[in-house]
Amino acid sequence: MPYELQELAAISGMPGLYRLVRAARHGVLVESLDEKATRTLAPARNKVSLLSEISIYTQDADETVPLTEVFERIYQKHGTASPVTPKSGEQELTDFLAGVIPDYDRDRVYLSDIKKLASWYGIVSKHRPYVATEPVAAEPAADATAATEAPAPAPKAKKAKAATADEPAADEPLSTGGTIGAEDAAATAEGNPEAAAPAKKSRKKAE
Repeated sequence: MPYELQELAAISGMPGLYRLVRAARHGVLVESLDEKATRTLAPARNKVSLLSEISIYTQDADETVPLTEVFERIYQKHGTASPVTPKSGEQELTDFLAGVIPDYDRDRVYLSDIKKLASWYGIVSKHRPYVATEPVAAEPAADATAATEAPAPAPKAKKAKAATADEPAADEPLSTGGTIGAEDAAATAEGNPEAAAPAKKSRKKAE
């Protein structure tokens, strides 16, 4: 997802969001996700909740929406400026979440959860860049003239040329992935004039 949440966490007893730096003897060294980027030690007794592992309940008991996807939906609908804050009214907050997750579970997702979501999105969108997913570039078509660039063998050229009729077309995918099986090896031997030609017998010089 465009917003990378792997190293970001919410820590109980500590406001805001933090970037995990490294594990320490008595807790975790973290860096505040704000302008100051202050480093501090989060005690081991504090609960650390990784944003990448948080999901939103839906009306389907077996389905949840990961927070990374929720953030993506918010960005696609509102950009980096969220229309709500933790101080927005209840109706505004519930309408906001329904706008990005229409089937969210109204019984298991509390108003306090939506306030956290609004707060977290505001912090992440301000201090983390949005990186659009690059489209996968199509592979260039195989050059149909590539097969003709190889020099033609001098002896028995006609037989070698006939063997190329079984080769795949330039736009045809290779099913073997470059692996030649036993049958392919036999066919290759037939089409190879050097492999097919018997060894010449040496002549005895007349005495």
